[in-house]
Amino acid sequence: MSRSGTGWWPYRRVRVRGPSMAPALRDGDVLLVRLRAKPVPGAVVLVSWPSRPGQLSVKRAVREEPGGWVVHGDNPLATTDSRQLGPARVHGVFGWRLWPRPGRLSA
Repeated sequence: MSRSGTGWWPYRRVRVRGPSMAPALRDGDVLLVRLRAKPVPGAVVLVSWPSRPGQLSVKRAVREEPGGWVVHGDNPLATTDSRQLGPARVHGVFGWRLWPRPGRLSA
């Protein structure tokens, strides 16, 4: 098994791309996600949508619904999220920003 975040290793590093999570997160921030962690409303999460196979996104959890989680970007002027794509599948919850401003992410 590898340490890529798909085997026994429960963490994965992710780089934020784009402005959808500004001002909380910026393009280029590197985050640590705990895979398979249970999200709570307000948490920053790693998600995917069936209509965009292979693409992962960083969004904020809003609420759980029967089809998955409703998630929104923090920047409503520059995000594609559940408002357009429907409920998302959550892969993990972010806990720490590793770079460039290390620190704990708060919900």
